Amino acid sequence: MNDCDEQLRLLIPRLRRFALSLTRQPSSADDLVQSCLERALSSWRHKRPEGDLRAWLFSILYRQFLDAHRRARRYARMLEFFSGRDDSQPSVERTVVAQSTLEAFGRLSTEQRALLLWISVEGLSYKEVAEILQVPTGTVMSRLSRARQALRQLSEGEINSPSLRILK
Repeated sequence: MNDCDEQLRLLIPRLRRFALSLTRQPSSADDLVQSCLERALSSWRHKRPEGDLRAWLFSILYRQFLDAHRRARRYARMLEFFSGRDDSQPSVERTVVAQSTLEAFGRLSTEQRALLLWISVEGLSYKEVAEILQVPTGTVMSRLSRARQALRQLSEGEINSPSLRILK
């Protein structure tokens, strides 16, 4: 069980990051990660030994989020734009593009955000995501393609039509 404890400790930051992207509130994300870990530990004996621990935990966390979301019938607030700790100042254009992309990402459906995060940020394979969602791999690929397309369209819409003031 000691090796299991270490594996769980290493995955907690990833689980928290994913939970934060879903809930958009640090305290709710912490609660979601805690309930995910409680559920995982209580049903540890049902886990397939050959299965991927990371994918199993993401699956538990995602299902718990959906369950809570359905019960509550409310959406979390938008992701806040945090300034980076980088000392160099980003250009105004890059900042606008980044804010626009974050806003567009926030307008995607929960499922689309989850797919983009699992594949692009967490580095899960299509097969692992398919196991989490219990759908064929091809379905994951097509949903991911639609999520990327939606993000592009939303981002471009924000960038192509900025509200500008004309100064005299």
